[in-house]
Amino acid sequence: MDAYALWRNLPFPRSGSSRELILAHSDLAEADEYVTTVIRFVERGIFKPAPVDVLAMLQELMQRIDRLGETVSSPDQAVARSQHAYAALLDLVYRQFLELGPSHS
Repeated sequence: MDAYALWRNLPFPRSGSSRELILAHSDLAEADEYVTTVIRFVERGIFKPAPVDVLAMLQELMQRIDRLGETVSSPDQAVARSQHAYAALLDLVYRQFLELGPSHS
């Protein structure tokens, strides 16, 4: 629940100025939307995973962001770190949701 509470209260990261970070930001928003299935579970006990492999999506996204962090400008490096941290938090929240599974709904 700590990761869930943090995610729900954390502002969504900025997009940065490089094209690659803007695309990563868009993909992060899509993943965030899939992770909102966790809200139904927490608030109403409805266990219904997203129709895509969210964890694979987040792992690929974090790898992309890591590679970008080495090539973007200094201000965008902070954005890349923020996006990566947010994706890692989404990964943790969704992983815990899947581990709890329908037995807790």
